Amino acid sequence: MRHAWSTKLQVRFVGTVLLVSTVVMSVLGFALASVVTDRITAAKIETASVEIERARSTVDYQLANSGSSASLQARLNSARAGLTQRVQESGDSASFYEPVLVVEAPNGSVTSSPEAYQIPKRLGDYVRDGNVAYQFATVERPDGSAYDALIVGTPTNADIPNLRLYLVMNMESEASTVALMRGILASAAVIVVVLLMGISWLASQQIVAPVRSASRTAQRFASGHLRERMPVDGEDEMAVLAMSFNDMADTLSKQIANLEEYGSLQRQFTSDVSHELRTPLTTVRMAADLIAANEDSLEPATKRASQLMISELDRFEALLNDLLEISRHDAGVAELSSANVDARQPVESAWQQTQHLAEELDVDVIFDIPDEPQTLEGDARRIERVVRNLIANAIDHSEGNPVTVRMRSNDEAVAITVTDGGVGLKSGEEDLVFNRFWRADKSRKRHSGGTGLGLAIAREDTQLHGGTLDAVGEFGVGSQFRLVLPRHLEAGFTEAPLPLEAPRATAPESAEPLDGAENPADSAEGFGGEGGAADKREPQEDTNA
Repeated sequence: MRHAWSTKLQVRFVGTVLLVSTVVMSVLGFALASVVTDRITAAKIETASVEIERARSTVDYQLANSGSSASLQARLNSARAGLTQRVQESGDSASFYEPVLVVEAPNGSVTSSPEAYQIPKRLGDYVRDGNVAYQFATVERPDGSAYDALIVGTPTNADIPNLRLYLVMNMESEASTVALMRGILASAAVIVVVLLMGISWLASQQIVAPVRSASRTAQRFASGHLRERMPVDGEDEMAVLAMSFNDMADTLSKQIANLEEYGSLQRQFTSDVSHELRTPLTTVRMAADLIAANEDSLEPATKRASQLMISELDRFEALLNDLLEISRHDAGVAELSSANVDARQPVESAWQQTQHLAEELDVDVIFDIPDEPQTLEGDARRIERVVRNLIANAIDHSEGNPVTVRMRSNDEAVAITVTDGGVGLKSGEEDLVFNRFWRADKSRKRHSGGTGLGLAIAREDTQLHGGTLDAVGEFGVGSQFRLVLPRHLEAGFTEAPLPLEAPRATAPESAEPLDGAENPADSAEGFGGEGGAADKREPQEDTNA
């Protein structure tokens, strides 16, 4: 019910009408019932006031004409009988009542007619003080049953001291009238509420049905059915909405088609240019190699120019390779050469290719790798490329501080984190770093000669494996990149083996291995070999901490 209330407009509308109409009808029914009850009660009290005066006069007359020689009880019974006979002769059903005469002696004894009749104490006290008063009470019959009654009492002017007269007027007919009226009001309220619900449902259906149709059309349009359009029926607001939606859909379809065509042309252009540039690049490289082969005979300036040319040719070739690779991803033709891979091997290969950069920049690279194999299904070449880009990027921006590479696994996935203590990332740059040709600060000096496509290709390779590549950092403290790869390509994962945590402002002097990992120095030695950057120096203190 809660789900329907939150997701269906018609349910909320009809429910609101039901709630409001129920409250309104309840208040109106209660008010009408109260008014009718008050009027019936007021009429009964008015009748009782008139009858009590008549009855008092009758009792005074009956007692004045009765012999004083009779006993008190006999005189009371005689007066009551005469009063009862007069009421019966009147024939007015509204004036029917049961008279009660009560005399309280100075010694506290009470004589009543009928005998032992119990008058409510509170009413008796008011009447004893000389007041005419009334009270609603429940009266018991001689057979043990009870009924609701209006009891009105008054003192008398008879020759019998402390004589009080009470009229007990049955309220059963009035109670039945009130109950019938309440039943009628309740039935009417139910009928009105049901009618209002039906009317509200019909009214909401006129609005909700076109909205649902528009929603279905919009969903199909959003899912890729660009030819989907809303039917236009009439000239009302929904028809105007349908025409506006159709115009918008036409415009979007044209724009999407143009963008797809432009994107296709762009991808084709990138691919064609990359292929076409390979031929002149090969020719230029052959010429550069010929010049480099005889560089000993060259003048110093010419020799330097030859070296710069070869360096730029290497960079140009790397850029072409990256452009070709990114164009394959864009075209959706990138494929995995999947096999069972020990995740430690691509990490080792990536370190062998970046070790020279660490040595050149005097950066310690600390490895925290498990001893046991970390098997997963994937493309070793692409995994190596991702890790190589992460390590090279970390070394390049570490500002001379240590870089830590960690690997952990669970039953679902293998995770690799690369953490540096360098320039870090500003807020909002966590996703921008994976954009093509994006640089956090154009003034930063790059040492690895990157093309600006490495992290973009790394994320594409990660997504091909069904994994994730994320980044987090703190400006001036450092950054961390986390690669998570599922053990099985189609299985995915629910929990990453390593958390994604930005480096702290106050870092320890050396990276502590996580539980179950080997000593960082030993791990680095296994990757770097003797004389490697990660094993020949002690980790230096993080200057950014």
